[in-house]
Amino acid sequence: MSVSASTLDFGYPWWLSYGHLAIFGAAAVFLLLGYARKWSKWPMVFVGAVTLWSGCGFLLIRFGGDINGRPALPTQSFLRSGTGRVLDLGAGTGRSSIMVLGARPQATLVALDLFGESFDRHFGRGESPQQRLLRNLKAAGVDQRATIETSDMRKLPFEAASFDAIVSAYAVDHLGRDGIKQALDEAARVVKPGGEFLLILVSNDKWAKFLFGPILSHGGTRGPEWWRARVRDAGFQVVEEGTEPVTRYFLLRRP
Repeated sequence: MSVSASTLDFGYPWWLSYGHLAIFGAAAVFLLLGYARKWSKWPMVFVGAVTLWSGCGFLLIRFGGDINGRPALPTQSFLRSGTGRVLDLGAGTGRSSIMVLGARPQATLVALDLFGESFDRHFGRGESPQQRLLRNLKAAGVDQRATIETSDMRKLPFEAASFDAIVSAYAVDHLGRDGIKQALDEAARVVKPGGEFLLILVSNDKWAKFLFGPILSHGGTRGPEWWRARVRDAGFQVVEEGTEPVTRYFLLRRP
């Protein structure tokens, strides 16, 4: 089944997708007004800088990050065998689930989320969260290899060593310190020995600072050394790590 990416709707808030465009429109109006009324140099420089920043920001988000498109795996080393049972911790509206199932067509996946208040804050209210997730899985043509589980990643309803691999994208870093420990411990419990965990986090890098300032700093306030210590405490080995704009990932393995 082939479905265009335009049929996908991950439900990100308007300010993340189009906030820069709204600022660009308002700033451009002021820029034209200032030119027509012959404002002094510094107000024009300021308005011009805001116009340039917001325009560049929108283009980077829309065509660079493409947050409503099909994401690619940040590393091809994850689940290199191409098959296995995968758990998506904090699946949300399905972006990370589609990422894995699209790249690994022989794999199956359990998309897990609590679908509670945090989901509503990030994706808004509307039809049931599970239906929104299922709709995206169907649009991507991967629903036959996925099941949906409503549960808390800090207390997983699975037996030990139930999964060949785990993925989590921009979810664990929303938890507090105790919640992160619980989620990592649970991940180590349910993944098989030798299994992998692709942990993807928000990084407060130069791109995040340029685009959003402190708005997305919930994960960026914890540096890579902090995360290395936490995953090792949970029993994982770090086998690879890397960065993409606004993103840091760790490929972990349970010995």
